[in-house]
Amino acid sequence: MTAITSSEPPAISRRVLQLQVLTIIWMSVEAIVSLVTAWASDSPALLGFGGDSLIELLSAGVVFWRFRFTLGEARAARIAGGLLFALAGFVVLTSILNFIGYREANGSLVGIGILITAAVMMPWLASRKRKLAVVTSSAALKADAAESALCGYMAWIALAGLVVNAIWNKPWAGPVAASL
Repeated sequence: MTAITSSEPPAISRRVLQLQVLTIIWMSVEAIVSLVTAWASDSPALLGFGGDSLIELLSAGVVFWRFRFTLGEARAARIAGGLLFALAGFVVLTSILNFIGYREANGSLVGIGILITAAVMMPWLASRKRKLAVVTSSAALKADAAESALCGYMAWIALAGLVVNAIWNKPWAGPVAASL
């Protein structure tokens, strides 16, 4: 593999790559913790959030590949855009399955912790990606920024469901949060 020759200055490409590496590391942790915790606590909100994290991880990898190796901007943008549609489909499917096969969710302090962290970190990452997308004119990075912003939004919603369940013992809050 060889590095691409691009129109972006090396300093900008380096910033994009550093941001994508941070995103890949964080999304890996977020996905693993969310999915393991979802399994342990039967939490549909955490399951939906963990699936979102996996799609976001793929998107970050595509953008990393675009800025580091020989993946063209148009192809990277199509893949990142397709992942946005996959994310929307996953959210809808998870919501339907949660209401059909509703099971009582248990509380999860670990889940609440990962969601609080994501609710703060993902909007910050989205903001940085949007700024760099403007500088680089990268549609792929712009789509990845949208996925990061959506991940932050989903973190706040899932967090609300888990907190309602934890404080008021309302197990229906997780499926409701997963469906929003």
